[in-house]
Amino acid sequence: MDTPVIPLDRPSVDPAIERHYSSRWDEAARLNSTVKGRLEQARLYDFLGQWFPSAPARIADIGGGPGVHAGWLRDQGHDVVLLDPVQRHVDQANAAGITAELGDGRRLPWPNESFDAVLMAGPLYHLPDASDRRLALREALRVLRPRGVLAAVAINRAANLIGSTLANTLLTRHGIVRDILGTGHSAANERMAHCYYHRESELRSELVSAGLRPVNIFGLTGPGGWLAVMIDAHFKNQPYTDKLAQHDPLDTALECSRLADRLPELVAASSLFLAMGQKG
Repeated sequence: MDTPVIPLDRPSVDPAIERHYSSRWDEAARLNSTVKGRLEQARLYDFLGQWFPSAPARIADIGGGPGVHAGWLRDQGHDVVLLDPVQRHVDQANAAGITAELGDGRRLPWPNESFDAVLMAGPLYHLPDASDRRLALREALRVLRPRGVLAAVAINRAANLIGSTLANTLLTRHGIVRDILGTGHSAANERMAHCYYHRESELRSELVSAGLRPVNIFGLTGPGGWLAVMIDAHFKNQPYTDKLAQHDPLDTALECSRLADRLPELVAASSLFLAMGQKG
């Protein structure tokens, strides 16, 4: 893990990622205004509160987007530095008072062993090439101190199949879903053509191979996340039915997923995986 720092003037970001997040997609709005985004935040913060070191710790948020998660970590008393390859995200994070810089997770600009914990909530599913994911994980471990904790989010290989079915778009997206199930990737995916979908066993293998021990994988959104997907797909900007209005769907989804944490076999029922590991 003594790989020297590689100077980087401009991240070699995939142009598709730049276009997606600069003009098509508002990541901060997704996290704050959709049921699934708010569920994802609540669940992530539950796990980070349990697994990350107590404040104050120095934390790297690699691929941290507009700084939503970094802002929460900062508010818990941590010293957070964010790195993202999209200029819009860096500008948004800086505007929110986050220390943020433009960069590539495969070539981090920081010294060896300079962080107590690392959050990678986006890089693994934005790198369809396995060699790029290995490089990103190697770099994350390089800047992580011994016994430091790494948290990485990945998308379940089955997420597009189930999500498209609940949104009733499966027959339209059949070829895309079939490609993703077979290879983890579809160049025809109009939502995120650069996106990679993991099997749980594959995600574990990648983190173990990088040098993390032990590796624990959780269902980040859990089975309750599918209620959130359905609500976002069919009731966006529309009033809930009387039955849905009886309880806040976010509360229901959260309780479902927290109960499901008791059964490890239900990890595969989550659209998103959260892998936690420690550097030896």
